[in-house]
Amino acid sequence: MNTTETIHEEQSFSMPRIGDKAPEFKAVTTQGDINYPSDYKGKWSILFSHPADFTPVCTSEFITFAHLEEKFEKANCSLIGLSIDGLYSHIAWLRTIKDKIEFNGMKNIEVKFPLIEDISMEVAKKYGMIQPGESKTQAVRAVFFVDPNETVRAIIYYPLSLGRNFDELYRALIAMQTADKFNVATPADWNPGDDVIVSPAGSCGVAEERMTSSEDLDCKDWFFCTKKLNKDLVLDTILKK
Repeated sequence: MNTTETIHEEQSFSMPRIGDKAPEFKAVTTQGDINYPSDYKGKWSILFSHPADFTPVCTSEFITFAHLEEKFEKANCSLIGLSIDGLYSHIAWLRTIKDKIEFNGMKNIEVKFPLIEDISMEVAKKYGMIQPGESKTQAVRAVFFVDPNETVRAIIYYPLSLGRNFDELYRALIAMQTADKFNVATPADWNPGDDVIVSPAGSCGVAEERMTSSEDLDCKDWFFCTKKLNKDLVLDTILKK
């Protein structure tokens, strides 16, 4: 492979990083044309890919995402799906899901969020959704969290064989919004109502003050301080009522 081919290959399978602006694209979807991420400015969005229409793992995921769409919308987050299939395949698949498929007690599920047509693989390549080690013609199960400022905040990748954990996707969304709104960090396995982490002290004086006089903080050591954050306060601040 010559140098030009190598560069082309690297560009084809590159991916944005956390903190980057979400790559822009225009696309045809099952809900009309979209300009991403500009159409979603001021909101969070989750852009996620799946390998192909009419596949069982993907079907279970779309039923679950569609069932949870209202829950994500209440957290100011829109869902956008993508696969390297055509629009008519998408429409037929989503109709089949609604008319015939039941999963985990969910049935007659209508997918109302956009599903991107990406036959050219332009979007999938721009977001690094094509992983040659898995498949050169199918997008892996990528998940991009993009914030209201059009910045990529989190990325989760799954192999073709592994269905996603939707409780974790929602937990991650709420945790990132909590970190932004309350200027804190969230520890392992955090859920609303759990203690949050306060950023480490930036000076010896502040560290000593935290350890000796702060009533709001529970400091195990100068670098590890937590505080309580009321669950209702978190949810009332983040969720649309």
